[in-house]
Amino acid sequence: MALSMPSAQRHGRATGSAPPPTATANLIAAGHVGDRLVQGWLIFAAVIVFAMIIVGGATRLTDSGLSITEWQPILGIIPPLSAADWDIALQKYRSTLQYKAVNKGMTMDAFQVIFWWEWAHRMLGRFLGLVLALPLLVMWMSGRIGSGLALKVFGVGLLVGVQGGIGWYMVQSGLVNRIDVSQYRLALHLSMAFVILACLVKLVLALSPPRTEPRLSTLTAGHAWWAVIVAALVFSQVAIGGFVAGLKAGRAYNTWPTMDGQWIPDGLFLMSPWWVNLGENITMVQFNHRTTAYILVALAIWHAWRMVRTADEEWVSRTAVMLALGLVAQMVLGIYTVLYAVPIGLGIAHQGFAAIVFAVAIWHVHEVTRARLSA
Repeated sequence: MALSMPSAQRHGRATGSAPPPTATANLIAAGHVGDRLVQGWLIFAAVIVFAMIIVGGATRLTDSGLSITEWQPILGIIPPLSAADWDIALQKYRSTLQYKAVNKGMTMDAFQVIFWWEWAHRMLGRFLGLVLALPLLVMWMSGRIGSGLALKVFGVGLLVGVQGGIGWYMVQSGLVNRIDVSQYRLALHLSMAFVILACLVKLVLALSPPRTEPRLSTLTAGHAWWAVIVAALVFSQVAIGGFVAGLKAGRAYNTWPTMDGQWIPDGLFLMSPWWVNLGENITMVQFNHRTTAYILVALAIWHAWRMVRTADEEWVSRTAVMLALGLVAQMVLGIYTVLYAVPIGLGIAHQGFAAIVFAVAIWHVHEVTRARLSA
């Protein structure tokens, strides 16, 4: 006859005794988990990153990225303040190939529009650095946060500094013999923004107290790995989207579900060697973005169905469903963006919603991992 274990023992507790202390409980006692001020600070930083992704999308779609031809981390904070200053800024832009080939004869009013988009994008980056650095210094010196968390936030701050360098590296590519920036550098810049967002979201989640008492989880390592795979595919899709944006590939093949009547379009391997097509062939880049979207949505739906059937932790299955629904919505938004040849509004919405979906993917991985570790 099968032996049954008392409920309290099944959940890792001896009958009549208090539950053993956990690592999370120790962190709460030490003031590292559940600190709303610290969480709010990091959430605010993540919101700034999200705003940068939105403004960065607008900067790209309005071809504003080359309007400021110099990188001045300190002096660049001050925009042109007089008519003479604006004339100097416009003269510098007139030296670019983009102006000569695309915007020749641009009026001062039109130039100011693209200038302010790029200036706002750079200012958000500087503001993010201050939002991370100043409170970090105060909280660490006052003992509000420990050295472990302080070091992690400092690492995020270093990534923000690196991102600023990558941004200028990207802009430089469009100032010499090009009318726009390199798609490789743009994809790198966009991908780094999502890395920073993931780091901040993960830090915020790590400060959240557990939702339930420690228990025997029904989740396996396989569940956790599939959650990570879906999140990694979301990130890969973002990187591919960077190539689509850099090549303006969304303005070609504005039909769906086929690409101008073909399921597998001609010209996928026009360039040699073959791997060059992955980053420079508009047909290949858009085809890869579409195909990855289908695979990702199918995998996310399967993963959510599996979680709902097997996971007894409510928030684990709920975040899996949210992720699947978010990816379906993102795919639909992407379809309409292509059908209308990437209007600015839809293009910004598609890039911004990608950040939200990626944050949900990180959240889901966190919930799966925490449910397994709390067992």
